[in-house]
Amino acid sequence: MKRVVITGAGTINALAHNVPDTLKAMAEGRCGIGQLVMQDVERLAVQIGAQVQGFEPENLFNRQQLSLFDRFTQFTLIAAREAIAQSGLSFSGELAARSGVILGNSGGGMTTLDENYRSVYEEGKNRVHPFVVPKLMNNAAASHVSMEFNLKGPSFTVASACASSNHAMAQAFQMVHGGLAPVMVTGGSESMLCFGGVKAWEGLRVMSKDACRPFSANRNGMVQGEGAGIFVFEEYEHARARGADILAEVAGFAMSSDAADIVMPSKQGAARAISGALRDAKLNREDVGYINAHGTGTAANDKTECAAVADAFGAHADKLMISSTKSMHGHLIGGTGAVELLACIMALRDGIIAPTIGYEEADPECALDIVPNEAREAKVSAALSNAFAFGGLNAVIALRKV
Repeated sequence: MKRVVITGAGTINALAHNVPDTLKAMAEGRCGIGQLVMQDVERLAVQIGAQVQGFEPENLFNRQQLSLFDRFTQFTLIAAREAIAQSGLSFSGELAARSGVILGNSGGGMTTLDENYRSVYEEGKNRVHPFVVPKLMNNAAASHVSMEFNLKGPSFTVASACASSNHAMAQAFQMVHGGLAPVMVTGGSESMLCFGGVKAWEGLRVMSKDACRPFSANRNGMVQGEGAGIFVFEEYEHARARGADILAEVAGFAMSSDAADIVMPSKQGAARAISGALRDAKLNREDVGYINAHGTGTAANDKTECAAVADAFGAHADKLMISSTKSMHGHLIGGTGAVELLACIMALRDGIIAPTIGYEEADPECALDIVPNEAREAKVSAALSNAFAFGGLNAVIALRKV
């Protein structure tokens, strides 16, 4: 089986429009959550979110592209350009024929859907743009990445709610690990911060109206975000032969299903995924220094996740650092695991642990070291990234320092 490494990373999110600025914001504990700016925002009960600010797509895409690219696709292409540029790869010949793209996305082109529902139902129009379907389909971003970069190998989209990106990256890892592809472009994106997207989440009554405070006793819900995180997964010997800068090694992963409840998380299901990732990566509990938590800021998730970590790590759980960067960039739903993987890379490569900001009050059911409010310098050789989705679908990725 082949070793798999990360040779490129790209992002756009509420904290920044690239990886270096995002990592700087995480290290500074900056908050990207603010007042939503959108049509009919006054009709929303929840009026905060982690929106991408200062984003001008007309300066990055031509008119024809804008007619085809929903906002989530635009985010994906921006992040993919950064990741592939950093990797130094150019896809042609046999490399192009065997390399592909697997992305995670939950909602597809929600902005396109919202705009066209408004056009048909509110404005009474009987026709929509002929590109509505190719613009809103979940695989649109993966398809456009494959076309822009000449990726002709295995390419598809994974949709598993909040675990979509981790499931996608796990599939990409398998492709390279098993020798089916030398390089895979992977990660995820989401853009649900439109009126309909926020209104739908309001119905679940899991949203905060003021802040995301994971693991804090006074937490009162999650905050939606948007953006993308894209990575280049490459076979280790292929990367080494060309002198690539290796950001981290993807050591292993695991998936599990709670098979219990459509919205309530299960400690047992999450713990199985965590323990499975350790086994797949051949890591001892003591090898792991940092976990980027799913950490949504809901009472159900946070206490269940802490219990699952304690169950999987035993006595070592008290020595772990675990933080939720959703407190800064919000919950990107299908794209969240991809942006959060950047915090794991920062921990391994730079020795900086991103904090859980907004922490105000200790919760005895979340008694782990959640790195409250301020980043920390620490040497870490292995890290985990947790993703636990509605539907009871869990995916955990293990990274190792190279």
